[in-house]
Amino acid sequence: MGKEGTSTDNRTSRNNEKSSVITTMDHGNREIKSSVFTAFFGESKNAAALYDAIAGTSGTRPEDIRYETLEGVLFMARKNDLSFLANETVLVISEHQSTINENMPLRNLVYYGRTVERLINPRDLYRERRIKIPTPEFYVFYNGAKDYPLEKEIRLSDSFMISRKSYMMDLTTKVINISKGKGHSILATCQPMKEYSDFMEYIRQFMKTESQNRERAITLAIRKCREEGIMTEFLNRHSSEVENMLFTQWNWDDALEVAKEEAIEIAKEELRDTVKAEVKEEVKAEVKEEMEMARKEADNARKMAEDALAELKRIKEQYGIS
Repeated sequence: MGKEGTSTDNRTSRNNEKSSVITTMDHGNREIKSSVFTAFFGESKNAAALYDAIAGTSGTRPEDIRYETLEGVLFMARKNDLSFLANETVLVISEHQSTINENMPLRNLVYYGRTVERLINPRDLYRERRIKIPTPEFYVFYNGAKDYPLEKEIRLSDSFMISRKSYMMDLTTKVINISKGKGHSILATCQPMKEYSDFMEYIRQFMKTESQNRERAITLAIRKCREEGIMTEFLNRHSSEVENMLFTQWNWDDALEVAKEEAIEIAKEELRDTVKAEVKEEVKAEVKEEMEMARKEADNARKMAEDALAELKRIKEQYGIS
């Protein structure tokens, strides 16, 4: 970071290993619960390994990680967003286990803007010399059951109302599918991500064998991971919290899915009612138009008949026909 760049030198560094990443935080009238993903990568050694895998580097140390996660900005009932600074790069990452949110670039724009506000002294904006700021990178790690590409980039410009060949501003978010079956290379280069992916896969497997008994599936998955040395240290320290987080996490995803299904059904019903009303009005308009045409045709026929009778009367009178 440049000497003129930020005012972060006089900020007190967080204790990146403290277990408070697994907490329930009071934010207004809402409870914000950490997900297992943010708790696991909220440990700086795991974040350092993730950074090296993403950046293609090696040797990043836990003490090189400084968390800049903003509370209450992007998440609602479940905290699945994480931001940290490493080697002059700010990584903003998020995990999704259901449908990918196409508004992630817009959310990341807001997130990064507020992050930069924390990193710089507002007075520095008025300096003539250029301010150096961390390079931003945005990632979403998809771990859902539905099929999704191995990698996909979604852009802020996709949301712009006017489409152009180029834009004065854009933001790209890379979505990486970390589902075990996809075999993304990051699972080979980042051991913590591989272990996390394995853990989620075991939960899904046990969900199938335990007749959808979620609590039982989570317990068995934790036991299996301990036996195989997967996320062992993390699970030993936080097993009860992990069970609670996972149970909340799955319930939250289910609630979103149910809400989405209900919204679709409501939309379908409203569409059916609208179509019925429109068809009814259209039929009424067509019937009215046909009746008007029939009336005009009847009037024309009556006038023609009257004209014919008048002509016949004239001819009779002309030739004295009685």
